[in-house]
Amino acid sequence: MPIKKWLKQYAVALPLLFTLFTFTQYIKGHSLNDAMMFAITWACITLAIFAVTRAYNFKRNVYCQLCNDLPEKPADEK
Repeated sequence: MPIKKWLKQYAVALPLLFTLFTFTQYIKGHSLNDAMMFAITWACITLAIFAVTRAYNFKRNVYCQLCNDLPEKPADEK
């Protein structure tokens, strides 16, 4: 499994999701502390679901064009 690649991607995705969720909750009128708690919770849940799904598909050798973890199958095997 390309764990190093995945960890780098999640290290970028976590702060981005956190910022996005915090901003949207704060704009909705929630306090900054509440917005940050919401953001860290849902950023972690979102990344956990994506990571489990990605690992499951990797183990089953399912090609994911977005993830690009497996080489694409030749045209004659599709």
